[in-house]
This record gives sequence, structure tokens and C-alpha cells, in this order.
Amino acid sequence: MTQSAENYFISYIKENGLSMTPQRKIIVETFLETEGHFSAEHLHDLVRSKVPDVGQATIYRTLKLLLDSGLADTIETGDGGALYEHAYGHDHHDHLICVHCNRKIEIFDETIEARQEEVAKQHDFKLTRHRMYLYGICPDCSG
Repeated sequence: MTQSAENYFISYIKENGLSMTPQRKIIVETFLETEGHFSAEHLHDLVRSKVPDVGQATIYRTLKLLLDSGLADTIETGDGGALYEHAYGHDHHDHLICVHCNRKIEIFDETIEARQEEVAKQHDFKLTRHRMYLYGICPDCSG
């Protein structure tokens, strides 16, 4: 049985000599409750609705721990910003990103995935993870 994401995170921070502070706990819980793609600022707003004194710097530090632990992943928005999403316990996917409205579409293509593995193997490269962003114009913005 797979351990819960929260327990996984607690194990990760203990292994790294850190502790689960009350603020860190509410940030992690709120992160895990929030589905989809969201900014650090949006997460901060959600956390502050529960605990008003949590600062933006604490959000960013905890997001870095979530990324380092493998619980979170980032999506580069193409304009220098980043969005966050769950990684642990979620199937791998890539993204189509509209450069006009910033719409994100999650995609998975077995042919592309297999080709990436082949390219890595051709270069005697052990692939551990990857992400792919395809930028363009969505149907709503092109019409």
C-alpha cells in the first residue's frame, strides 16, 4: 500500500533534518487539497483564509520542499511565471499552453513517451524524469 502524500512529505523532511511546523502542515494540507494548476500567490490566498499570519516567503520555502520531495511539480507559463501541480500519486502528463490566454491542457501520448525513451537509450542516457511544454494558440484564441 502506498503511503499518503502527507506522510511521504513528513518522512522527507525528517530525513532532511527538518520538522513539520504548524504553518508547514497547513500549507501542505492546502496544497494537497487544491487540484489543477495554481500559482504560489493563489496557494498563499487559500492558506491565509485558514491562517492569516502565514507569509508569502513561508509559502515559497514550503513549495520548494514540496518540489524537492517529489510531491509537487512546476509548469513554466512561458512569461517567466510558474504554476504548481501535484506530482506524487498522479500519472505523468505533458502540457499544451496557450500563449494568449494561458490555458493549459494536459496531454499524454504513448508515441511521444516511447520516442523520448528511445532517444535517451540511443545516447546511453538513463532517463529519470522529463517534462514537455508545447506553446501555441488554443482554439478559442485562434478563431
